[in-house]
This record gives sequence, C-alpha cells and structure tokens, in this order.
Amino acid sequence: MGTGTPVLTPGDGGRGPTAPSGTRAPVVQTLPAEKVFAALDTSPRGLASADAAARRDRFGPNELPPAGHRGLWRDLVGQFTDLFAVVLLVASAITFLAYGLQEPRDVGTLQLAVAILGVVVLNAAIGFAQEYSAERTAESLQAMVPHTCRVLRDGERRELPARELVPGDVVVLEAGDAVSADCRLVEAHEASVNNAALTGESDAVGRTADPVAAGPVLQARNCVFMGTDVVAGSAKAVVFATGAATEFGGIFRLAAAAPRQKTPLQRQVASMARRVACTALAIGAALFAVRVPTGQPFVETFVFALGVMVALVPEGLPATLSVSLAIGVRRMARQHALVKQLLAVEALGSTTVVCTDKTGTLTQAEMTVVQVWAGGVPHAVSGVGYAPVGDVADPQPVRDLLRAAGLCCNARLVPPSDRQGWRVLGDTTEGALLVAAAKAGLSLAAEEAAAPRVAEFPFDSTRKLMSTVHATTGSRGYSAYVKGAPQELLARCTAIDWRGERQPLADELRTAVTTANDQLASQGLRVLAAASRPLADSHPAQDEAESDLTFLGLVGMLDPPRPEVSDAVDACRHAGIRIVMVTGDHPLTAEAVARRVGIVRGPAPIVVTGTRLDDLDETRLDGLLAESGELLLCRVSPEHKMRVVTALQRRGEVVAVTGDGANDAPALKHADIGVAMGASGTDVAREAAVMVLLDDSFASITTAVRLGRSVYQNIRKFLIYLFSHNIAELMPILAATFAGFPLVPITAVQILAIDLGSDVLPALALGAEPPEPDVMDRPPRSRRERLFSAAAMGRILFLGGIQSLGVCAVFFWHIHASGIPYSDFTEDNTVYREAITMVQAGIVVSQFFNALAVRTDRQSVFRIGVLSNPWLLAAGCFGLALMAAISYLPPLQAVFHTAPLNAADWAVLAGFGALLLAAEESRKGWLRHRPGSRKEGAP
Repeated sequence: MGTGTPVLTPGDGGRGPTAPSGTRAPVVQTLPAEKVFAALDTSPRGLASADAAARRDRFGPNELPPAGHRGLWRDLVGQFTDLFAVVLLVASAITFLAYGLQEPRDVGTLQLAVAILGVVVLNAAIGFAQEYSAERTAESLQAMVPHTCRVLRDGERRELPARELVPGDVVVLEAGDAVSADCRLVEAHEASVNNAALTGESDAVGRTADPVAAGPVLQARNCVFMGTDVVAGSAKAVVFATGAATEFGGIFRLAAAAPRQKTPLQRQVASMARRVACTALAIGAALFAVRVPTGQPFVETFVFALGVMVALVPEGLPATLSVSLAIGVRRMARQHALVKQLLAVEALGSTTVVCTDKTGTLTQAEMTVVQVWAGGVPHAVSGVGYAPVGDVADPQPVRDLLRAAGLCCNARLVPPSDRQGWRVLGDTTEGALLVAAAKAGLSLAAEEAAAPRVAEFPFDSTRKLMSTVHATTGSRGYSAYVKGAPQELLARCTAIDWRGERQPLADELRTAVTTANDQLASQGLRVLAAASRPLADSHPAQDEAESDLTFLGLVGMLDPPRPEVSDAVDACRHAGIRIVMVTGDHPLTAEAVARRVGIVRGPAPIVVTGTRLDDLDETRLDGLLAESGELLLCRVSPEHKMRVVTALQRRGEVVAVTGDGANDAPALKHADIGVAMGASGTDVAREAAVMVLLDDSFASITTAVRLGRSVYQNIRKFLIYLFSHNIAELMPILAATFAGFPLVPITAVQILAIDLGSDVLPALALGAEPPEPDVMDRPPRSRRERLFSAAAMGRILFLGGIQSLGVCAVFFWHIHASGIPYSDFTEDNTVYREAITMVQAGIVVSQFFNALAVRTDRQSVFRIGVLSNPWLLAAGCFGLALMAAISYLPPLQAVFHTAPLNAADWAVLAGFGALLLAAEESRKGWLRHRPGSRKEGAP
C-alpha cells in the first residue's frame, strides 16, 4: 500500500480521513462496505506487518493518555493540607507563639513546637511515599491483564495487544468483546453493542455494515467505538481512530481527572480518627482545667495540655490503613487475583456465599471430545487437549456430524509456538469440535472453501443455539448447520440421520437420543448436538433456519477438574463459606463435576433448573436458598443468575460471583464481589468485575478470601496496638494529677518521641502481617461488624490497662523509693528525671511486647513463630534503640530531660513487658478452649 493514499489522522474524531493535501476525503460512514478498505488504505486481508509498524510509529500506541498528574511537588504539598496535618500545624504555630511570649523563655516549649512539626513532616513523608508507591503498583498491576483483540494481519487472524491497533487494521468482533478502537463495520451478523460508556443508554443497539447518511459519527449505526461492548452477534470492522483520537478519548480525559474516592472502610476509619481527635482535645482541655488551679504557670500548663492533646491524635492512621490495603492488593496479585478496587479487599473477608460457574473455574477449560454418538452407536475419541493428535473410532458414520459442528464454529486452532502449545482462539467448546473433526480426518479449511459461510445466527443464552448458513454445491443451494443444547435442538428436529439414512424422528428415536444424552451427561461430559437442513435462500429468517431440522448426533466432551480445586473447596467449607454451582450445563454433568471437586458430598443435592426457577416467586425462592443442602443451579440464563444473587443478598449474604461471558456482566456488577476470568474471560466480564483471576482457577478465589480476611485483621491489629498504648501514655498523667504530684510523669515531648520513634513503623509492619494459620477456620465476618467492636474495645482496655499499671507502678515506685516529699521535686531533680525516663522506656518496651501480642487474635504467637515477621522485630528494635539513645546520650538527655537507666531498671521494664505478653497469651488460650469459640468472631 502506498503511503500517499488518504489515511485517517488522529484528532479528527473519526469524521473521516484527511488526504495529504488537506482536502477532506469522503466521510467513512457514508461509503459502501467494499469502498471502506480503499478509503482507509487497507484491504480485506488487513494490513501488512511492515505497514502496521510504520503506522504505529506515526500514530502512536492505541492507548488513552494518563490523567494529568499534579506533579510530585504538588502531591507533597497536598500532604500538608490534610485535616490532621492542619491541626498539627496550628498546634505547632501556637506552641512557637507561646515560646515567644514566655518570660523567661523555656527551651522545652521550643522543643515541643519542633517535635509537633516533626510529626507533621514524618506523616507527610509516609503519606507521600505511600501514594507514590500505590500509583506505581496500580500501573504495574493493570499491565498484568493485557487487553487483546483479534486482527487480520497479512491475511491471517491473529490475537494482538489492543495497544498495537492502528488505523486501517481489520478487527474481528464477537459477543463479549470490548471494542478497542473506533471502527467502521464492513460485515455484521446480527451484531449489537452496548454504548453505555458513551451515551449512558444501557440497551443494546443493533449495528449494520450498510452505509448511512452523513452526520455525527457517534450516531452512525455502522460504526463501533472504543469503550463499548459487543453484546451479541459477530462482525468485522476497519479501525479509523485510535487512542486519544477516539470518541472515548475525550470522555476519558475528563473522567481520569476526577478526584479519587475513598472506600467506605477508609471513611469509617477517618471518621473514627476524628472522633478520637475530639476526645483528645477534650482530655487536653480537662488536664488544663485541673492543673491551672494548682498554681502551675498558665502558659506552661497550656503548652503541656496542647502537647498531650496532639500526642493522642492518631496522625498516621489513614496512611497506615492505605498501606495495609495496598499490601493486601499486591499479595493477591502474586496469588493470581488482581483486585481493581481497594474496597474489594475488605469485602472479601466477609464473603459468605460463592456462586461459581463450572467451565474454566472449577475445570481446566481445555475441552476434549471423548465420545461421539450418531445413529445409535457411540464412537470413542482418543487424545487429550487441543493438539489434533488422536483418532475417532470408525470415523465414517460421524463425519457429517463433525463437519456440520465444525463449520458452525467461530473459533480457530492456533499451532504451537516457542512459548505455547496448541491453543484455541475463541470459544473452548468450539475448539474441541475443531480438534475432533481433525481427528476424524476432516480438513475444515477445505470444507469451508467448498461451503463458504453466507450468514450467521449467533449463539445466545435464551435459545441456546448457534446457526450458520453455507453455500453448497448441488441442487440444494444452501444448507443451515445448527449446534447447541441437545434438548433445545431436539425440539426443533423432525428427522434424524439414522445409520446413513434420513428417517422421521419418531417417539422411540427421540427417546433413544434423550437416553444417550443422559448417559453422556451422567459421566460428567458436556454434551452438544448438531443438526442441519437444506435451504433455498442465502439469508433466511432465523426461525426458518432453525426449524424442520435433521438431527445428526451428539458430541460428549470432558473438561477435567483443576487438581487444586478440591482443596480450595474444602478450605471454603471450613471457613463457613457456602458454594453454589451456577451453570448452563445439564444437571447430570454439573453434579458429576461437583462431586469430583467436593462441592457435592451428600447423596441427594438440591438440583434446580432454570425452568423451575421461572416457576418460583420471591418467597419460594428465598425458601429454597434458605435450605442448608448442597445446591446446584443448572440450565440457567443470565437473568436467573442475577435473580439468585439478588435473593441471596436479600437474605443478608455477602455474595461473590464468578463469570467469564458478556452475559455474566449484570450478575458480576450486582454481586458484592464480581470475579472475572483473566485468561479465558471476555473483556466485558473483566470490566464489570472488581476482581480478575489471572489463572481462572477457583483456588485463587479461596486464596483471595484468605488474604482479604487477613487485611481486615491487620487493620484491627494496628488499631489495637495504637490505642492500647495511648491509654498507657494518658493514665500516668491522670494518676499523677489526682495523686497531687506537682510534675508530670511523662512530658509532651517524650510522648511525641514515642509517636515518632515507636508508633508508625511497628504499625506499618503489623499491616504486612501474613495471614494467621486458622484464618480460614473461622466463620465469615458480619457485614455489620465495626472495626471498634465490643471485643476489640475490650482487648484495647485489657492491653492498655496492663501497660498503664506497669508504667504507673515503676514511676511511683521510683518516686517513693527516694523518700523525697512530693513538694520538693523539681524538673531538674535526678530522681524525677530517672522516673520519667522509666515511664517513657516502660511504654516503649511494653510496645515491643504488645506488637508481638497483637500479631494474632487467637493463635499463640509462638506457634506462628516470633521471628516470622522480621520487619516488626526490626521496627521494635529501632524503637528500643531510640529509647536507649534518649536515655544515655547527653544531647538527647537535655532535650527530653531524661537520665541514664541501669541494668536493673531495664530488667524490671522487660519483666512488665513479658507479663503483658503472658497475660495476652493466657487470654488467647482461654478463647481457643472455651465452649462455642468456633462460632464466634475473633476479637
């Protein structure tokens, strides 16, 4: 192709190609299909590879531009505009002002102001690093699910990344595909698209390959656009706009610039943190009101109360939450579960029901025909997988059957490459039919050349059939070939090919076909039937093409269960998660597979077909779902699947739904967790879901649930860790105030040092805690459960109370042991400085043991291994090292008014810390062994 021919230029919005001279070429939508190729400088064979590469260099990749980023410095500045950051900045400014008003000036006030500012800077740095990391993670995870499309290049059908599309490419579209660029249709077979992404209208709109009048390209019925979905039929189209030049490109830029929304969990934590901040303010005001009447200087008392208030605010909580969620997302991605929304991480932990399909999720999605039935005689088929290696026993009687089934397919077998073996491009069931035809000695390429397809009626879930019309030689003119569900097809047949002869389909022959179908299905085989009829017209009505058919036979194929699924199903049972199989297959086939993987273990599962669902009203459906037996839903449509999901949610269940087809999209969107197949699923299903299984395996769902439960537990762990030691910081101050001691047991600067040195890092390490061994042995968490449940609050008070008793004991023990009256103590008194050093060190040491204690809810920390979270140990050791430096280094002693501790002091503090861990281990042991502990949620 010459480069001087008019080619569409990005930026014209699909209005038509622009010639090099700048004159407008004919508008592409007004041209007949056969002239579109010349207008866009391509051909029905597609582009040559060299030409496609040149156009890619000219037009760039077919991808939408990223949203305009504010820049790193703007992100950094944004960290200082957060509510907590503003509060702390104001507090720091007030403290600086108080320092300026003091006479004489107290260097401690200046140190406090600097410490508060240090908290702001540290939290801003952590928040900035987390957001930057999250953006990079999102980009890398998105690349794990490449969007592909089927393209004609050099006359061959290929599967390419969507970003490699260029204007002039000829693409092949089928139901379930997402349209990857703006295209002009040149063939359309009952095609319809969902333009909701562009127009907001969710109803499917029919498409045609015929020319239409000039006008807005978005209204052209012979065009399809990036971001829309093919919901029915099939088509071929020529790309005329890619990337930013598409209609969707402009909309995307507006949407990408919209601010990121917080998840409900993040909002819950932020709301809780604000309430805690208000509580801290009230406590600071109360301390100020109590200490002023005792004769303490006004400014010093105000500064102290302000420092205590600031120290009790959980400044780093939102950042720590986001880090924990991001860690969960990355962990799931490593286990082949790509989570597209942080909210899904939380919801996974409370999943109570999984509605799973069969093919590809429970099975390997490598259909293999193992038996063909025709004329009352079964014919075994050897060989496994998609390699056309094997034989059909006595193939001659079944060649007409396999020829009809093979011609009525849109899939294509792809020969092995250096990286992959034989594979199917398209539907796996159709791939199995193509392989069986090859094993019977048929060359479908030659058959297609002898009987070219002239019309198609695509498969849909309502009629459960697909039909194609072919031009044939001889007096018949044309023939229709139909394949689909045996019951549906048999009802449309009036004759049967019985041992080489066409006979009327009498009742006894119908019974023979039904019996053969049931026998194949009872073996766990998926069964398809094929039929044909002669036609006089090349474009008959669908009802004509699919009536008065001659039944040719049955094809039984096996999709082996995935070996890892049985263990995953067993894990779900232990976790209290109900598994409901929802499939379009025959009940016998569904039950056979369900028994193989362990979904069905009892003798009489509840098997419900789509026909029976139609007869049930809401009350009876609710009653059916409330039954405790093993449930299989078979021969169901997308509408049935959606109805079942809604009914389960109405009962208060948290429902995860798996799906791979375009018709699964409504149920995937409506479910609490929509799970799409990444390898075999359609683009529409992946777009509707919030989680994508990169390996299509049910076992990955179980792993994701396990990690989702772990994420929620980790969030609660670091909340318990943070607030329990906040109690230990506050109680000595209250005790000293009400005991009449004139000085404080711990200064505001010391409290801030704890927040800076030994709060944030252990909390982040707890957010990375691996799942507990028994996390899947507990029942699902209630969707109404709050982070601060009664059990969590009880644990905070339990741990905080022990820490408070320890630090209060060491403080007053050290004060009383000196024999000095309270009134004689001053800030420079050595005993007082040693006592407040022991209080600070006691909190830091107890934090180290507290971090170990909260690592598990019920299991002993010694069972999971004290060394199994090295980041937590490193964070704790850093806090202890900082405390030692504050105690022993003279410059830090001057800042914090501390004194060196001796070995006996450290031994006493370590003993209190060990006592805390022992008390918590005893509490966990009691929880594990008390009656009914399995039925209750973890604290």
